Amino acid sequence: MVGSIIGVGVANQLMSTRTGTSGVDWNQALNVGKTLLISPLIGFGVAAILLIICKAVIKDKRLYEAPVGTEPPPFWIRALLVGTCTGVSFAHGSNDGQKGMGLIMLILVGTVPTAYALNHAVSPAQTADFLAASAQTEQVVSKYVNPNALVGNSRDELTEYIRTKEFKADTMLALRQYINEIGNEVKEFGLLKNVPSDRMSNLRNDMYVVSEALRLVPKAGKTEFTADDMKVLANYKKHIDLATKFIPTWVKVAVALALGMGTMIGWKRIVVTVGEKIGKDHLTYAQGAAAEITAMATIMTADTLGLPVSTTHVLSSGIAGTMAANHTGIQMATVRSLAMAWILTLPAAMIMSGSLFWAFRNLF
Repeated sequence: MVGSIIGVGVANQLMSTRTGTSGVDWNQALNVGKTLLISPLIGFGVAAILLIICKAVIKDKRLYEAPVGTEPPPFWIRALLVGTCTGVSFAHGSNDGQKGMGLIMLILVGTVPTAYALNHAVSPAQTADFLAASAQTEQVVSKYVNPNALVGNSRDELTEYIRTKEFKADTMLALRQYINEIGNEVKEFGLLKNVPSDRMSNLRNDMYVVSEALRLVPKAGKTEFTADDMKVLANYKKHIDLATKFIPTWVKVAVALALGMGTMIGWKRIVVTVGEKIGKDHLTYAQGAAAEITAMATIMTADTLGLPVSTTHVLSSGIAGTMAANHTGIQMATVRSLAMAWILTLPAAMIMSGSLFWAFRNLF
């Protein structure tokens, strides 16, 4: 999914005029790439250490045995595995669910902008709060405007800043003007749902540009905002993001159902590969629990940091780590196949999605 989005972004940038809101944010893409690369290594190491600690602390030999036929494990072991499996499922859904919801929203905003470009659920009271925050933010930004600054087109100035990350003397003036323009436009229509369809996409893009500029300007270190002024900027950004970064309830429910149904239908092949084909011996209860606890913790940490990871990558690496710690050996043929799939999936998805975007753009 990450590769598909990057592929579309690259194709769009090659086919369109280069601006700060087109193409790919390569810094963010690099962070995602690092996370996808490092997370399996973390899974391998942490799961191995966890199994070693488990062996030192818990002496019940049944925990370190592989399942025999259809005989169920002891009750406490079954409860442990149900708990760790539930944790992995929740973490998997929370991380992969965000990817699915994000992709659906990209499609909805692109195909049905009238309904989904802006959050129609924003209430009159929230709109009034936004207008008040807009006026307050405009006053704060004015304090940091260079008196010699001169801006012809505030949008061009800010999008160029977002693209290059080069803070200029005109940046704060452009930001103030843009905040003023957005506030006036929202005030004109009263509510976001009243914005005409032909202006809705533009207003969304304007809000995105301002939100991204507000994220980058404090990090640039060129302007020393006071603590109170930072609170005002953060409050305004929160209102801007409420209008553009939202997920309807039906999208959340649809993604949750799709993840659950997909797991129910297609679980067997992956379970057999993970449980029987990574190590030379069958997975024991302790190895499964250690790998699942590691996967759950790693994925939920990535969620907190806002980074996508692969559940399969982390869990498979965790199982390989427990096999190494248990000195039972690893089936290198399976590991090579998994590694090749991981390596090839991203560029293949980029090429396919970019090619399809190019084809659809030219055909329609």
